Order: sequence, then structure tokens, then C-alpha cells
Amino acid sequence: MSDQHTYRVIVRGTFDGLTAPARERLLAEVAEHEGIAGMRFGPEGSLAYDRTLKHFSMRYVVTSDPADGDEMAGALAEEQATAHLAERGYGHGELRSTVTDMDTMKINRKR
Repeated sequence: MSDQHTYRVIVRGTFDGLTAPARERLLAEVAEHEGIAGMRFGPEGSLAYDRTLKHFSMRYVVTSDPADGDEMAGALAEEQATAHLAERGYGHGELRSTVTDMDTMKINRKR
């Protein structure tokens, strides 16, 4: 068994208190973040939202000790998301995450 597990984490939230310049930036880049384009998993995360600028999601790949469990992977991704959004001045409400441990995921193969 590996010392580290790979987790895919989806962090979801709602934009809140966006300034006019932040709204303009988000709308100018919406094509890059809408639909499938914004749904890539990676260590740096990817931001997905639509032009309503209400809800968003961020997708991360987190490597963590399996003894720390899903909760730690979720917390690490939420920290990254908070920092990412703060750096850009994107206000948001409470974040929540969904975690999948890729090392324990069962794959059903067709016969």
C-alpha cells in the first residue's frame, strides 16, 4: 500500500460581496471557466462558474496521508481555494467539499 493517497476534491461555494472590478474580471474570463473547460482536476485547482456569478466550484488533486482521511484532503483543498479566491479579491460564502479517494475507488470493468 502506498504511503500517500491521491484525492480528487470538489470545493463548492457561492460568490458574495464581489466588487465591480472583480465582477468585470470574472465576466471577461467566463468562457475559460464555463462548462467542461473549467472542470479539470489538478494540484493548482481549476475554477468553474457561469455568467450569473452566483455559484462556483473548484477542482483539486490532493496527495495526503491516508491515515488523515478524507477530511484532511477536503480541508487542504478548501485552504487552497480560500487563498486562490482571496488573491483575486473574489468574495465568497462558506465552502464545502466532496472528496474521492482515488486509491480506494472501485472500478467496474465490462466483461
